Amino acid sequence: MNLKRDSNIDIVARVEVAGQSHFLVCEVKRTGQPRQVRDAIYQLRNYIAHLGKPATPVFIAPYLSHASRELCLQNNISFLDFEGNARLAFSTVFIDRSTSSKPASERREFKSLFKPKSAQVLRVLLRDPERIWRVTELAEAADISIGHVSNVRTALLDREWAQVVPEGLQLKAPDALLDAWKSSYEPAIKEQFHFYTTLHGAALEKSMLEMFNSPVGKSQICLASFSAAHWIAPYARTSTEFFYAESIGVEHIKQGLRLSAAMKGENVIVTVPKDPGVFMDIYEAGQRIRCTSPLQTYLDLSQGGERGEEAAEHLRRMRLKWQK
Repeated sequence: MNLKRDSNIDIVARVEVAGQSHFLVCEVKRTGQPRQVRDAIYQLRNYIAHLGKPATPVFIAPYLSHASRELCLQNNISFLDFEGNARLAFSTVFIDRSTSSKPASERREFKSLFKPKSAQVLRVLLRDPERIWRVTELAEAADISIGHVSNVRTALLDREWAQVVPEGLQLKAPDALLDAWKSSYEPAIKEQFHFYTTLHGAALEKSMLEMFNSPVGKSQICLASFSAAHWIAPYARTSTEFFYAESIGVEHIKQGLRLSAAMKGENVIVTVPKDPGVFMDIYEAGQRIRCTSPLQTYLDLSQGGERGEEAAEHLRRMRLKWQK
């Protein structure tokens, strides 16, 4: 095997296969996100076009996600990464291997995109995917620093979930972003309380209406999960009512719904979230009933077992369809 370096490409290898020479032209990147893959595809094709002899393009990175590997396949680019994913096809050689492992750094980076601070940016973007944002505008709307917005912007661009247009940043693939958020979503729970109420039916709804129309209920309490979905996109009913509340709102719910502590058999669950973002996009249903946004409700339902998953997909079809 002979190697040579070139200013436009990282590795050119001449290999002997069954007595015949074959060239592998390889581009190596520090990361394997789709944006880097697309840049590498351009470099590889440009180099091979001027090489003057047949050659196989190969992209190499520490880790290639499923989306990055698919991008290589769609463009007839061979690839390999340090986790063991590889597809090499030339002459009589054919290697096709995939693994489910991810490097720890990749898992951390992926999860960090959906942590509460970063998620505030995603909430703003998904509220109106067609809108184009300047970084300063996005930072103000999400109530976080410009530096943090810039980090989120880079992560979205690298994964090709967003694009830069002359006026600023715009989501490119909101459904892909939502799929990824759902796959890594972990409810940020600070405290959770399990209660029991003797109120049912019309009496319960009347008490909830009174509670939501009080000064505290207007700002620090909202229905969540199945309870929110009942008002946003009805599908599955449960015997339990779910709420998000700031700490001061828990006592208000206890009084308004005549709750008593329950070790088991609870029918009201109140969660105090670590993430204040759940209160950012409150959805006001009929009679001033306050619910988590369709986005937040979808994420919470996705954690609710088989019935929750079905209800989540129903809500997504009804309230989270984007023309992209």
